[in-house]
Amino acid sequence: MLTITRKLEFDAGHRIPDHKSQCRNLHGHRYTLEITLTGNIITAEGNSDNGMIMDFSDIKALAKEHLVDVWDHAFIVYEKDAAVREFLATLPGHKTVVIDRIPTVENLAHVAFGILKSAYKDRYGTGLHLHKLVLHETPNCWAEITDA
Repeated sequence: MLTITRKLEFDAGHRIPDHKSQCRNLHGHRYTLEITLTGNIITAEGNSDNGMIMDFSDIKALAKEHLVDVWDHAFIVYEKDAAVREFLATLPGHKTVVIDRIPTVENLAHVAFGILKSAYKDRYGTGLHLHKLVLHETPNCWAEITDA
């Protein structure tokens, strides 16, 4: 299996409401996102994408549109974290992303995979699909999710 991977970075805040450590406090990370795609190589003479699974600039553009620009410099909050949601609502124009689960790196990777899976699905009729997503919360801690 041949794969290609594009890496992007974004900054976001979160908290883990019931965690025993300082992660229960509002804080942020410089996240690194790795998007791995697989599919057949495009073979169309004269086509800009000839010889590629997908152009890396197109991978970036789709990731930014569907996920990175949405999450970058946002506070990602669990829908049941009422105290923080109420506080963030008092900040005019604040960029808040509400998700249906606690925003651990594992859950964020799962949500991101779901968002990006449909963005890349078979765009060229070549079987293109999201194979793996890696989300680094810190340089030493990350979650990986792969297409089953």
